[in-house]
Amino acid sequence: MPTGLFTPRRIAIGVLCVAAFAVCCGLAWWQWNRFESASGSFQNLGYVLQWPLFGVFPAFMVWRIWKLRREAAAEDAAPEESRAEWGRKPVSEVPAPRVRRAPADDEDPELAAYNRYLAELHARDQRES
Repeated sequence: MPTGLFTPRRIAIGVLCVAAFAVCCGLAWWQWNRFESASGSFQNLGYVLQWPLFGVFPAFMVWRIWKLRREAAAEDAAPEESRAEWGRKPVSEVPAPRVRRAPADDEDPELAAYNRYLAELHARDQRES
């Protein structure tokens, strides 16, 4: 896999982001023309403001994914001591998960009766199959 700055995948993503922005700006221009027409409304003006945001969103997501990947790579490369500085507890300090004890059938008579009913239905279904 190419590791350079301009890989085919990155170029395709960049072209897609620019195309999405261009299409959304065109739609914003179209909504502006509708707003200025006799049949235009403030809803069209809202779309004028909304479409450019839709166009910028793919570029924002690319930037956000890039930032998260850089942070994950830096975290993986960092020694164990510096991870504690980032607010993460070392593995030895992480508390063990709490184990929830399921209530026994005899603790709740209604639940026990329901479980017996389900067992009977299951047994009947197994005999018929």
